[in-house]
Amino acid sequence: MTGPSSTEQYVIRSPRAEEWPSAKALRLLALQDPVAHLAFLETYDDAMAKPDSFWQERTAGVVVGATGGRQFIVEAPGGEWVGTLTVLVEEAGTTDWAGFPVERRQGHVVGVYVRPEHRGCGLTEVLFDEALQWAWGIGVERVRLIVHEDNGRALRFYRRAGFLPSGVTVPLPGHSGESELEYVLERP
Repeated sequence: MTGPSSTEQYVIRSPRAEEWPSAKALRLLALQDPVAHLAFLETYDDAMAKPDSFWQERTAGVVVGATGGRQFIVEAPGGEWVGTLTVLVEEAGTTDWAGFPVERRQGHVVGVYVRPEHRGCGLTEVLFDEALQWAWGIGVERVRLIVHEDNGRALRFYRRAGFLPSGVTVPLPGHSGESELEYVLERP
């Protein structure tokens, strides 16, 4: 990867299927973040209870060559995974996870996380650049993400990255009165 000088020592890539233990470990770490309750729809305890077969299938579904999406990870110089995001492909004519109809082929960004000690040097920007380049390359018409209305840090970043509110509000199951907002980025 070539990027800003502060991120040159990192590698942005997609995981291999056999790297599922690292994918699992990073997800579990993300679910322990102080804002995990705002950023993710699952809890650490729920994720810990899942069998290894779940993590193997989950990772295999987002590696190079998978058709349903692509995960991107940030690998630090020593090989440690320090960041991730996944783009899921949603096909027109289907229904999304919240029951809303998908009107056109789109990417859905999920699972964004960078370890706190690696934040602030541009890694999230580089992750998004790689993910968007991949999404546009496979012909999606737009990329969207869903963000909790109280997740100020994420909202600020997504707006800086060019995502705009679509006006769609997604109620959170099991969280009375709480909702998430859809932000979209149209194909350039």
